Amino acid sequence: MMVKLLNHTPNPERTVAAAARLCYSATGAAGLFEGMTDEQVAKLLKHLVQSGHESPTEHVTFTFAIEGVSRSLSHQLVRHRIASYSQQSQRYVREEQFDFIIPPSISDKPAAKDKFLETMATIQQAYNELVEVVPAEDARYVLPNACETKLVATFNCRSLYNLFCLRCCHRAQWEIRALACEMRKLVREVAPVLFALAGPSCETEGVCYEGRFSCGRAPTVSHRGSGSGVK
Repeated sequence: MMVKLLNHTPNPERTVAAAARLCYSATGAAGLFEGMTDEQVAKLLKHLVQSGHESPTEHVTFTFAIEGVSRSLSHQLVRHRIASYSQQSQRYVREEQFDFIIPPSISDKPAAKDKFLETMATIQQAYNELVEVVPAEDARYVLPNACETKLVATFNCRSLYNLFCLRCCHRAQWEIRALACEMRKLVREVAPVLFALAGPSCETEGVCYEGRFSCGRAPTVSHRGSGSGVK
């Protein structure tokens, strides 16, 4: 897996703080950046994050290049709909020698790995034969979820909060969890205050909302916003 932060809104933390400042003061839009020290920015951002006032965070975006992930992962990722995606097309890019992702649970077992590799080779042969007689857009129907794909994805900060809350969780599927944790590491390098508390509720609140599906790392609660439901 390769994840790179391609671009982001310049001065993301100061931009969010300026947007929030407009909500709480009489300062005009043109003067929002004036007179804000780094300490004031950090204090305001911590207040926003802790109070759940997340709408100002929508003003900053982060763009990632993602490679070495499976189509199985991309199908999960696009469920995070408040984002923009560009994905390598299997209609226009032929897969005569496609790369694929092997789950650790398979690669750790020699017999399972042999069966997996044998299946990938069979699929590859079928695809190569089909693409010679039918359009690539139809031959791709035999390709597996394991097939490697590449994406460019852009999220605003608030959408990343949601992604990290759900996908950095220990119950998330292993591949998308690895992706989310790497993305979180990258954005923390450029906006440490904004993302200091980004992650699953067991890390950010000390509780879990997964009920009977909880991994047990934190006490469970019946629903969000209720401290009385601790189990």
